[in-house]
Amino acid sequence: MRFKRLSLAITIITVITMLSAFMVYAVEEETDACTCLSVSPGASADGSAMCTHTDDSGSDTFHLSMVPAKDWGPGTMRPILNYTDRGALYHVLKPIYQTGEIPQVAHTYAYTNSSYTFQNEMGVGTGESTVGGASECRNTNGMFEQTELTRVGLERGATAREVIKIMGELGEKYGYISSGEMRAVIDKDEAWVFEFYGPGTLWTPDSGKQGMVWAAQRVPDGEIAACANKSIIGAIDLDDTENFMASSNIYSLAEELGLWDPNSGIEFKVYDTYGKSSYAYTCPRRVWRVFDLVAPSLDFNPWIWHYPFSVKPEELLKVQDIIAINRDTYEGTEFDLSQGLQGGPFGNPNLYRSNTEGYPARAERNIAVTRTNWSTVVVARKDMPSWIGSLTWFGYDNPTTSCYIPIYSGSTELPKSFATGMRGGDYDVFSRESAWWAFNVVSNYAALMWNVMLEDIKAVRDPLEAEFFTLQPVIEKTAIELYEKDPKLARTFITNYTNNCANRVVDAYWKLANQLFGRYCDEDIYADDVYETKKILYPDWWVKEIDFGRSTIIPEGYPWYTIDQQKAPGE
Repeated sequence: MRFKRLSLAITIITVITMLSAFMVYAVEEETDACTCLSVSPGASADGSAMCTHTDDSGSDTFHLSMVPAKDWGPGTMRPILNYTDRGALYHVLKPIYQTGEIPQVAHTYAYTNSSYTFQNEMGVGTGESTVGGASECRNTNGMFEQTELTRVGLERGATAREVIKIMGELGEKYGYISSGEMRAVIDKDEAWVFEFYGPGTLWTPDSGKQGMVWAAQRVPDGEIAACANKSIIGAIDLDDTENFMASSNIYSLAEELGLWDPNSGIEFKVYDTYGKSSYAYTCPRRVWRVFDLVAPSLDFNPWIWHYPFSVKPEELLKVQDIIAINRDTYEGTEFDLSQGLQGGPFGNPNLYRSNTEGYPARAERNIAVTRTNWSTVVVARKDMPSWIGSLTWFGYDNPTTSCYIPIYSGSTELPKSFATGMRGGDYDVFSRESAWWAFNVVSNYAALMWNVMLEDIKAVRDPLEAEFFTLQPVIEKTAIELYEKDPKLARTFITNYTNNCANRVVDAYWKLANQLFGRYCDEDIYADDVYETKKILYPDWWVKEIDFGRSTIIPEGYPWYTIDQQKAPGE
C-alpha cells in the first residue's frame, strides 16, 4: 500500500520525533472510551451471566478470529507483546513489540480474539473499560499491558475467579505498564468487577516488590454493575472472600504512594485512591443511564459522581435488553443530543468534536458512538457444555446501526472477512472484502439523514436478530444432541451456524449500503422497484428555527427592480 512507501516512512519518522510524547499521553488519557456492564446470573431472565464491551477507541484493530486450544511442551516460553490491540495504521507509528516472555503452561484454552479477548471455550467472558486512575501509579518498567494480560488470563483460566487470580499474579510478578483498567469477568455462576493499576513510577523488576495492585468485587447475585471509564469499586472487605479479592499490597502501596493515610480516619476506597480521577461527568452519567434504564424507580440524580456499585433491575434482563443499552443515546432525557439544533434536521445524536475556546472538546457522551470498533454481549450459561452454553453477541461499528451476530465460543473459525481490512485515508484502504467496512459505510452514510435512514437499517437489522434469537434454542438443542454422540461434529455444527449467520449479515449490510446509496440520492428519495421519487424535505421546526430561505424573499415595501437598473431593495 502507498502509505508504506519509503518517502512516507521517512516523513513518519520525523513526525514521531516531534509527536511521540504527545501521542502516548493522548492514548493513555483518552478515557472517553469503552462502556462495560457486568450482569449476575440472578439478574438475567434465563439465569445466564452476561457482560458487555463497547470498544470505542476508534483506533483499535477490528480483526476478529478464533484462537485454537493447544498443548505445549516442557520449557516452552510465551512471548508477551505490546500494542496488539491497535490497528495496522497505528502500527506505522507504534509497531507491536515484545516486552518479554513467561513460561508457557501445558495447555491453553481456545478463545475469541480481537483488539481485546472476550471469551474462552470454558465460558469465561470479559468486558473492558479504561478507568485511568491516579497518575502516581503509572509505570513503564513492567512487562504486561492490559490487553495482553487479559489474553493470557483467558488462555489459562477456567472460571472467573481463576482468570482474575491469574491476571493478578502475573501482573504482580512481571509488572504492569498500562493505565488503570476495569474488567467485567464472568462465568456461568458469577459476575465480577476487576480493577488493576500500576505499581508506581519507581517500581522495577528487581525491586522485590509487586508490579501491580488490584482489587475485585463480585456483583451480588440478582444485580448489575456498570463501568464507564471511572473506577466503581469502593470499600473492600478482604475477610469476605466470597465477594472480594485483592493483591496483598492493596493498602500498603496506597500509603506508600501518598494516596491514603491509614491514620486519617478516612475509610479506604479503591475509587478514591488508585482509581481517583478528574474526568468529565460524561463518565458517571453513562452509569446513571444504565441504572435509569434497568431500575428507573431509583430515580438517581444524573449529576452524582459515585453511584452504587450495582443495582437490582426491576425486570429480569434478556440479551436483547443489554443490546438496547449498548445502542442507547439518551433518548427522551435532557441529555438527548438528537433534539434541537445540535441534532440537526434529521435528529442525529452523533456529534463531532469542538476546538472552540471556552467549550468542551465533546458534547454529551452517548453509550453508543460512531467510532466504536465493535461491541459485545458475552453470555455464559449453566446446564450445557461450556462451549455451547457460552457465546458472544457481536456487532461491528456503531451499536445503534449494527446487527448482532451469535458467535459460539466453541466455533473453530470465522469468515475471512472478519480478519480483513484497516482504517486509513489511502485510495485502497476501503475494501468490500472486509466485514467491518460494510457496517461502517452504512453507519456513516446514515448520518446524512439519520432518523430517516435508521428506519431502513432497522428493517434489515431487526428481522435478522429476531431470527437468530428464535432459532437459538433449536440450534443449541441440536448441538447438544450431536455433542453427546460426537463432540467434534458438534463443534463443526456450531462453527457452520456461526459462520452462516456472520456471512448472511455481512451480505445483507453490503446490500443495504447499496440500497441507501441509490435510494437517497441528491435531493430525492427513490422508491425500490418503480420510478417514483419524492423530494427530501426539511421538517417544519427546522425551517422556522433557521429562518430558511430568508435571503430569497424581497422585503415588504420595497419595489421590484429590473436587472438593467442594477439596484437592490433599499438602494
